[in-house]
Amino acid sequence: MDVFEAVKGRRSIRAFESRGVPAELVEKLVDVARWAPSAGNIQPWEFIVVRNLGIKRRLVEAALGQGFVEEAPVVIIVCADEYRCLMGYGVRGKTLYCIQDTTAAVQNIHLAAYSLGLGTCWVGAFIEEEARKILKIPQGIRPVAIIPVGYPAESPLPRGRRPVSQIVHHETF
Repeated sequence: MDVFEAVKGRRSIRAFESRGVPAELVEKLVDVARWAPSAGNIQPWEFIVVRNLGIKRRLVEAALGQGFVEEAPVVIIVCADEYRCLMGYGVRGKTLYCIQDTTAAVQNIHLAAYSLGLGTCWVGAFIEEEARKILKIPQGIRPVAIIPVGYPAESPLPRGRRPVSQIVHHETF
């Protein structure tokens, strides 16, 4: 599958088959995530892989009742190590670069999962402190995205996109 097909074909999946996701595929997703670009090659990402039903149920609460988080066989929580970026780039590193870098890793997971026949959804709506407690995340590590992963049990239609002519500016805004 080429990258253009993956980018245009991927959808947010919120319904999953009950079959499990092999550990080797989850490892592939984390491996491809770590190849994302990062400022100064600091690589501020940390990944928490959750299969435990009890933890997933608690994550649903943190994720404002998004029940499909529990239904996914695997959930990957992508975190940003703020201290790594603070040491390299000061406040801008902590407040911006670590988020940019980590979200690039998140996108890699989504595209790779799609190419492997898996479905994912980017869950950014969650109570950060609650997720931190559930997952025992130390201070300085910030949970950025919750990614349910599984075999899709739905095929959503593509959603509209703004035309290029409305979003591109040449030379100045």
